[in-house]
Amino acid sequence: RKPGSAAAPRWDPQPLTFQELQSERTEVPASQLLEETALGRPRGEDSGCGELVWVGEPVVFGRAESIAGKYGVWMKDPEPVAPFTRETTWRVDTVGTEVRQLFQYEAAEQLAQGYPAKVHILPQPLESTGAVVYRGGLFFQPRGSRAVARYDLRGEAVTAEREIPEAGFHGQYPYAWGGYTDIDLAVDETGLWVIYSTDKARGAIVLSKLDPESLQIRRTWETNIRKRGVANSFIICGTLYTVSSYSAPNATINFAYNTATGTSRALSIPFKNRFRYLSMVDYNPAERQLFAWDSFNMVTYPIRLSQM
Repeated sequence: RKPGSAAAPRWDPQPLTFQELQSERTEVPASQLLEETALGRPRGEDSGCGELVWVGEPVVFGRAESIAGKYGVWMKDPEPVAPFTRETTWRVDTVGTEVRQLFQYEAAEQLAQGYPAKVHILPQPLESTGAVVYRGGLFFQPRGSRAVARYDLRGEAVTAEREIPEAGFHGQYPYAWGGYTDIDLAVDETGLWVIYSTDKARGAIVLSKLDPESLQIRRTWETNIRKRGVANSFIICGTLYTVSSYSAPNATINFAYNTATGTSRALSIPFKNRFRYLSMVDYNPAERQLFAWDSFNMVTYPIRLSQM
């Protein structure tokens, strides 16, 4: 990091170099990294919940025009707080040394046109593509820390910040593509989650349920799925799903870990990486869709859950 780089957000090629180098590594099939377990069938606890059985073709909603948007995160709040609605769309371009800009759009159509209604400048720079918006707050990992913070979108201030004990950060336990994706936040029907790993877990994915106000950890699960062995992950109805590859055009959803039973099982649900560089994927429980960022492109995937 260069002295004085905090002055103005600007692109520094160094993080991009780090991230791009990851794509040259040989991807090890995660099936080789999963230990044998007694496999249980996940059961949906909530009304309308079920197992993921199908992911459709990606639909492009918008495209980032500058190099800062090769990687990023975009989202809608499934449980918004006024004046925001379920249509309010949020976006962060994450290539750079000082990622502080949160773009606000009135709807996804406005995002497609590229003109934000407002630009929030975060009081702390954000690390990577793990952020989510939930109940009127942006939840993100401040750069160079193992903490999670809540930025209140109405008050435009950080209202909570808490370290995730022993969590790897800044390149210790990223997803396969790199990008400092050590700490990944997620939202499903049951609330707010953080996905990470620790030395104790030896690089396996650890899941913790967070209180959305205080960020206190309510409960933690340790899986047997290697975090570096998968491209990304998301949570639906309390079950973690992982994506096999960030660059293969015909990837799969290859594992599920059910927090209700504490068991993993292998899957092979087709998943398309249309633009060949998936840096973010999240589930939106209000829309029942996956939101993803694939090499400058903001896309959604329709999904189908089994009937319980």
